[in-house]
Amino acid sequence: MTTSHYIAGRWVEGQGSDCISVNDPALGQPFAELMTASVAQVDQAVAAARNALPVWKQVSANERAAYLRGFAEQLGQRREALISLQMRNNGKPRHEAEIDLDDAIATFAYYADLAEQLPERNREVALAAPGFTARTRLEPVGVVGLIVPWNFPLVTSAWKLAPALAAGCTVVLKPSEVTPLIEQAYGQIADTLGLPAGVLNIVNGKAETGAALSSHSGLDKLSFTGSNSVGSQVMRSASAQCRPVTLELGGKSAIVVFDDCDVDQAVEWIVAGITWNAGQMCSATSRLLVHDGIADALLPRLQQALETLRVGNPLTEEVDMGPLTSQAQWLKVASYFATAREEGLQCLAGGKALDRDGWFVSPTLYADVPVDSRLWNEEIFGPVLCARRFSTEAQAITEANDSRFGLVATVCSADLERAERVADALEVGHVWINSVQAVFVETSWGGTKGSGIGRELGPWGLSGYLSVKHVTRCLG
Repeated sequence: MTTSHYIAGRWVEGQGSDCISVNDPALGQPFAELMTASVAQVDQAVAAARNALPVWKQVSANERAAYLRGFAEQLGQRREALISLQMRNNGKPRHEAEIDLDDAIATFAYYADLAEQLPERNREVALAAPGFTARTRLEPVGVVGLIVPWNFPLVTSAWKLAPALAAGCTVVLKPSEVTPLIEQAYGQIADTLGLPAGVLNIVNGKAETGAALSSHSGLDKLSFTGSNSVGSQVMRSASAQCRPVTLELGGKSAIVVFDDCDVDQAVEWIVAGITWNAGQMCSATSRLLVHDGIADALLPRLQQALETLRVGNPLTEEVDMGPLTSQAQWLKVASYFATAREEGLQCLAGGKALDRDGWFVSPTLYADVPVDSRLWNEEIFGPVLCARRFSTEAQAITEANDSRFGLVATVCSADLERAERVADALEVGHVWINSVQAVFVETSWGGTKGSGIGRELGPWGLSGYLSVKHVTRCLG
C-alpha cells in the first residue's frame, strides 16, 4: 500500500524514510506495509487544511450536518469490511468490533444533530448597563491536529473528527502506526461524499510524524489520545505555541464491590471491566476493591470465570478475548508478570503468556495486592486485575482515590443511595453504578488528575472545537 495518505483531497504515496508493518496479532505476522509520510507531507496536509478553512467554516450548519450523516451512512455500508479489519488488525472478538463500528456511526449521527443546533447558540446577551447590546458568536477553533491511539481505532477518531467537522474546523488526522488501515475509510468516505478538498487530511507515520504534527505552527488546536509519556511531549509542544490541547491519557481505575451485591452479577461486571479489548483500555477497572463480607465468596468465583474465558483468534474461533494488539504490548504485560513474581504476589488466575502463535496472555487475577505494589499503581494495559479487601465505605473511597489517575470507576451495590454517595466522592470523570462500561455519545469522556485535560463526547466534545466571540455595540 503506497497511496496511504490523504492530502488535499488526493491519495498520495508516502515519502517518508520508514516503512510501517501492519500485523495480525493473533498470528504475530504482518499482512500489509505502507510508507510513512515525510515531514514535508505533514506540512502539505496542514497547509491544505489551512487553505480549506475559510470556505468550510462558512458552510451552513445544515450542510455540515448532511456530510456528517453521510459519514454515518457510509460507515454502515462498509460494515462487514470494517468489522473484519478491526478483528484482524486489533485482535478484537466480533462482538467488540461490532460495537466499535456502531459507536462510530452513532457519534457522527449525534454530532450531525448538534451541528444543526449551532445557529441557536448565536444569541443575544442581556446586559445590566443601558445603551449597549451584546451577542455571543460561536466560531470554529480553526485547523486541528488529531492524534489517535491503536486500542480503539475508528472509534476514537470518530469522537474527535465528528465534533471538529460539526464545529466548522478542518482536520489533519494521524492514526496509530500499529493500526493505520481502518482510518483510511474516512478518506474514502470523504471522496464518496465530495467533502471539499483539504477539510480532512490523513497522514500515517510513527513517532516522528506525530511529533511533526503536534509541534506544527500551522495548527490552532491539538487533540491527543494515548499514553501519559507521549501526552506530556504533546503538551510541551503545545506550550511553545500557546496552543489549546485536549488530552485523554491513562488510567488505573477502581471497581468497588460492596457485600450486598449478587456475586454472579458482580463477577460479570468485574470481568467485563478488565478483559474487554484484552484489558487494553485506559478505562480498564484494574483495581478491585472488594468488601470483606463478600470477598471469600467472590474471589473463587472470579478466579473460575477468568480461567474459563475463551481466548483465541477471533477470525477462526468463537472467543471471549483476543490477543494483545502488538508485540510491544505483549512484552510489556509479560514484564509485569515477572514483576508480580518478584514482588511475591498471590496469583489466583493466569499470570503468564500463552504458549501459542500470536500475542496472547491469560486473563490474570492477583489477590491481596499491597498498595505499594507496582501492579497496583501502574497502568499495565492488559487483562491484569489486582484485588484488595476493604472493611468500610470510607476506606474504599480513600483507596480508590489514592491514584495519580482519575479517569473512571465502577461502584457495585444493592444500596443505591450508598452507590450514588460513593460515586459522588470518587475523583474521576465517569462512574458506572451496577453496570458494564456502557459509553454513550451523549455523555462526557475524560478524566481528572493525570488522566488528561478536557472532555470528549456530548456537547462538551463540540465545545472543545468552538471559540467564543462576543460582539458588543454601543447604541448611542
